[in-house]
Amino acid sequence: MATHVEHLEMTGHIVDSLLLPKVLDAILSRGGRYNIETLRLGQRQDDSSFVRLEVRADTAEQLEAILAEVHPHGAVPAQTGDCRTAPADMDGAFPDGFYCSTNFRTQVRLNGEWIDVEDQEMDCGIVVDSEGAAARCVPMTGVKTGARVLVGRNGTRVLPPEAEMRKHELFEFMASPVSSERPKAVSVREIAHAMRKTRAAGDKVLAVLGPAVVHTGGSELVAKLVRDGFINVLFAGNALATHDMEQAFYGTSLGVSLTHGLPTDEGHEHHLRTINSVRRLGGIRNAVAAGKLTSGIMFECATRNVPFVLAGSIRDDGPLPEVVTDALAAQDAMRKLIPGVGFCLMVATTLHSVAVGNLLPAWVKVACVDINPATVTKLMDRGSTQTVGIVSDAEPFLRSLVAELDKTGSA
Repeated sequence: MATHVEHLEMTGHIVDSLLLPKVLDAILSRGGRYNIETLRLGQRQDDSSFVRLEVRADTAEQLEAILAEVHPHGAVPAQTGDCRTAPADMDGAFPDGFYCSTNFRTQVRLNGEWIDVEDQEMDCGIVVDSEGAAARCVPMTGVKTGARVLVGRNGTRVLPPEAEMRKHELFEFMASPVSSERPKAVSVREIAHAMRKTRAAGDKVLAVLGPAVVHTGGSELVAKLVRDGFINVLFAGNALATHDMEQAFYGTSLGVSLTHGLPTDEGHEHHLRTINSVRRLGGIRNAVAAGKLTSGIMFECATRNVPFVLAGSIRDDGPLPEVVTDALAAQDAMRKLIPGVGFCLMVATTLHSVAVGNLLPAWVKVACVDINPATVTKLMDRGSTQTVGIVSDAEPFLRSLVAELDKTGSA
């Protein structure tokens, strides 16, 4: 039987990050064989290491499967030329054999030079511009006929998250998930530290929030985070905004008094009356300008020019005028606000957390807070491996976070 051979190279912190063992294990688990031809180990902690491998497989298909598995770990062919492209032959679909992107930092080789791929995002294609000087991730629905789409893996390399960790020491504490047994005070302190460092670096903190933030009494706590400059972008749905403004108008959330914890007379109508009032005024910012909305999360966002995206759902009442009811349009609106985000805080929303996690590059660290630990698991299972979690109800966590941030003052 003929043997199919490929030579691979890896450079960086490939030993202490366990990247090299992962690659060797992947080769063997796929039925391949390897020979380490060159291995140069760094002598100091900051030194890079280098390895050159000969990989053998019995069939071309087996070799291709091995290469596909080790590529995200930073293993690239030793002999590589420029990346290859093929023109898209229709709108809304990539040509066969297109390169499927990850959320890890990726580079492509164009005109003999390696360049960073822009707008890094998982589950997209990579489109090269007409001058051959830039490349960016593009979702399938965004590709246009004639676009130069990357095909195959030649001329591509991935910088895996283990290597990227060293470039982002401010999030070094987030190298592993936070377990439900870990002291909450420690986790809150670390998240507060990350938020301060993110702001100090001039990057943005993105908050992804669900309606339980309001139901549990956390609306004013989030409003304070916005006022103090610790939340710079907000992603949510119709429910978060509606119940936040319901509290401002009626003092209730889903008709339940946030002061007494009891249902109020005709309280079940409050959310719908809130939506109707805001629709009659033409939107949230108009409600603020008219003096109707005077407190809460949406009030602070509107008065402080904090951008927000409210993504719609099939179950929405109303919805509010600002809600983006087209799911693809909502994705695009979120993508426009992601550049410059250095940290993401997700609280009490499984669906929005998973959706936003799919849009974030792997170097944006994520803290996910939910009463259900499965929310964090879902995020990580879908590729957002930069996520750590705290198992907590929304209001107690937010109260602790605000108190921790207040220890060093606000903006």
